[in-house]
Amino acid sequence: MVVTLGRKAKDIVTALSTIGLLASCAPMATYETGEGPTGLAGIQNATTPSEHKTLAKYHEDKADDLWIKAKEQKQLLEHYEEKSYLYGKRAQDLQAHTWALIRNYERAAMASIKEAATHRQVASELEKDNVINKILPKLNL
Repeated sequence: MVVTLGRKAKDIVTALSTIGLLASCAPMATYETGEGPTGLAGIQNATTPSEHKTLAKYHEDKADDLWIKAKEQKQLLEHYEEKSYLYGKRAQDLQAHTWALIRNYERAAMASIKEAATHRQVASELEKDNVINKILPKLNL
């Protein structure tokens, strides 16, 4: 009877861990769907340096969130590796899934950093163009 209770407890822990993993994947989908300021309309309508800086800030914040999620998954992976005996046959699947999540979060974070850098560069170029456009008429060339 004690064995049955122990097994039930292990099954509950495994089920909760799996639900947690699945729930942690859900926010990733919203980053790729075009929601928020980086949607197609947001990118096409960004014309001023401040709009591009806003988009850059958005991507930097998103990258920070993704790095945090990757760190959380690394801690979970450590747990799975140290306590694999708690998860029985599922231990390797959970570890592999967690590795995949870490890799996906890190790739998405790097993509967000690159996107932020692109928007910062566009904002900088637009600011330079604005300065040149203000100076040229004064030079009477």
